[in-house]
Order: sequence, then C-alpha cells, then structure tokens
Amino acid sequence: MNAYDSNLGQATVHYGDGDYAVLRPGKFVVCAISGKKIPLDALRYWSPELQEAYAGPAEALQRWKELNP
Repeated sequence: MNAYDSNLGQATVHYGDGDYAVLRPGKFVVCAISGKKIPLDALRYWSPELQEAYAGPAEALQRWKELNP
C-alpha cells in the first residue's frame, strides 16, 4: 500500500438512474442520513435527484418521508 493510493478514502460519485459513475476513485461513500461509510461494492441505494447515497432502505425511506410529508 502506498500513501498516494487514491483507493484509501472517500470516492466522489455521480448517481444516475440505475447506476452510478465514479468520478474520483475511493473505497467508500458516506450515507447522507446516518453518516455511515458505505463500501462502493455494497452501494445499493441512492438518489439521482439529490445526488446522495444511503446505507440501506431505511435511510432511503427516511429521506423520502422528509421530502414528502
């Protein structure tokens, strides 16, 4: 492992409909609700409209409820 390895930190991601594009390599993204680190290979929930990731369905539902009272 080397100090310049870009895969050590947070990735920058563009969230699309059904997929995402990694703009800056990294190992994880951060959940917009919980603040948990989500490994990229485990990322399943995100919002293309809000450009944010969620750790799981509960966090995605929480954000939806916040936006749709």
